[in-house]
Amino acid sequence: MKHPFPASPDLTSVVMAYRNPRMIADEALPRYPVEKMNYRYSEYDLAEGFTVPDTLVGRKSAPTQVEFKAVGRDRSTKDHALDDVVPVVDVENDPNGRNRVARTSERLADLIALDREIRTANLIFDAAQYPAGHKETLAGTSVFGDPNSDPIGIVTDAMDALMMRPNVMVFGRSTFTRFARHPQVVKAVNGTSGDSGFARRQQVAELFEVEKVLVGEAFVNMNRPGQTANLQRAWGPHLALYYLAPLGGPDENPSFGFTAQYGKRIAGDKEDPNIGMRGGYRVRVGESVDEVIAAPMLGYFLENAGADPA
Repeated sequence: MKHPFPASPDLTSVVMAYRNPRMIADEALPRYPVEKMNYRYSEYDLAEGFTVPDTLVGRKSAPTQVEFKAVGRDRSTKDHALDDVVPVVDVENDPNGRNRVARTSERLADLIALDREIRTANLIFDAAQYPAGHKETLAGTSVFGDPNSDPIGIVTDAMDALMMRPNVMVFGRSTFTRFARHPQVVKAVNGTSGDSGFARRQQVAELFEVEKVLVGEAFVNMNRPGQTANLQRAWGPHLALYYLAPLGGPDENPSFGFTAQYGKRIAGDKEDPNIGMRGGYRVRVGESVDEVIAAPMLGYFLENAGADPA
């Protein structure tokens, strides 16, 4: 189908290759392609995998037949896009010429990624997404910033409460900083007294035998354009633990969450005679995605783990 706003192969390749290393959304909720914007994902009864039927078979009888049930949930991806304009005079007076449009597409891609980062952080760090018994709020002497707290015990107890051991840990930056310099953690990973030091992410991953330790560092301005900037972390002072299946998309194995993606991220530019005196180019970058918590029973949320100690 011909689209009124055509995608540019050159600009699309720029934004597809572009990745802000400070963003963790693509690792926290990996992308899986869907064939249409309206799609269906499977929600499994996880208890079925732990309920053992009668396996004894007589010489001439048929084995017990089991059926794994899944409930289909309908959802749809949402379009997220931004425009910017580049006056033709800017392109003509730029030594790199056409690169001015490419740089504009990169800046738009960065804002699109930041918006996705915020959505993902708000979803994963939302206590309402987790069932009862899979979340707790830390306060007072239990927060990671208190040197007398027990962060290793808190995390391991949370992991043991889940039917599938978490393989991903997602920290807000302040939470990880306080966790990584806690005397108990420093002692465990470095074999020292724990009086001083700092645990690296890889060391924390090895300590808890998980595949990924992600730390959300992105900042976002909480005020509207034109107001004094109020920069805050997109990822709050919390910690989420969950299991992501290697194949965990809409129709694959049970997994805490995923991102459905329809089509590819696109970018394009179009001549616009109404930009300035000489006209210019309207640049657009966008993607169609949907962030989903598909199996909340596979996650555990430690709210305010990185809050200020009492």
